[in-house]
Amino acid sequence: MKRDYLHVSDFSEEEILEALDLAAEVKARFTSREDYRPFAGQTMAMIFAKPSARTRISFETGFHRLGGHALYLSPDDISIGKREAVKDTARVISRYNDLIMARLFQHNHILEMAKYADVPVINGLTDYNHPCQIMADLFTIQEHKKRLKDLKIVYVGDGNNIVHSWLHLARRLPLDFICACPEGYLPDEETVNATRAAGISRIAISHDPTAAVKGADIVYTDVWASMGQKHEAAERAARFEGFQVNTQLMAAAGDKALFMHCLPAERGVETTDAVMESGASIVFDQTENRMHAQNAIMLKVAGAHTT
Repeated sequence: MKRDYLHVSDFSEEEILEALDLAAEVKARFTSREDYRPFAGQTMAMIFAKPSARTRISFETGFHRLGGHALYLSPDDISIGKREAVKDTARVISRYNDLIMARLFQHNHILEMAKYADVPVINGLTDYNHPCQIMADLFTIQEHKKRLKDLKIVYVGDGNNIVHSWLHLARRLPLDFICACPEGYLPDEETVNATRAAGISRIAISHDPTAAVKGADIVYTDVWASMGQKHEAAERAARFEGFQVNTQLMAAAGDKALFMHCLPAERGVETTDAVMESGASIVFDQTENRMHAQNAIMLKVAGAHTT
């Protein structure tokens, strides 16, 4: 049966742990420059409705190093849902390629693409969630903390697609997850309720970041105004006053807290240069691990892993 990766919860707990082990294995193969080419002779279409340097670089580089060829399709090449129906685009691209990765605005577009595509579809991001990022985050935390259980994860900022991905993860792995956000910028209520109903993790919403981060293992933030929201930047800056992750907030978190950011960062806005460059920051390990985690996801959904 065709496998897609549209939400991190599309994988079971066992599959998530297998993906992390696979990411570590492939990372080690890359580090040793081993000739490992399970995707030799295969192609992947990369559809970008929403541009991104990191997503393109990490997927294109990773798929190439695994032996395949990645085809970049810009917003001008494919206007998702505009030039032709999403289901038509999905079926056409499936006739030419072995995998599809799509980075889109509307979440319903990725769902429709997966429904009609004959090959595995990987969600490179939508306005609703970012499941590849969260797998990379988990892999990075495992490398630094050497465990995945009994972790307190505190996200500070907008209740956005990163938060929704953490909530989906919390349906598979037990977490103590807090979203510290201003009033009016909460994560999707239905997603929060569904995660709480799963009964696996402790989920809390806070409007006091200083109290929320106390004793955190991970303090995580993202831009306050994402792509498509930049016209709200000034208003959001005023509403998010007090939610900047700075040295004072990291001090309130405690000595064991590590800092994460999915990038790109607006230094001096949602976080500071001092925090980004501090010993607590694992941001650039996190961004490197996007490639390794995505490689593991691609290998799993394609069933292409060979020892």
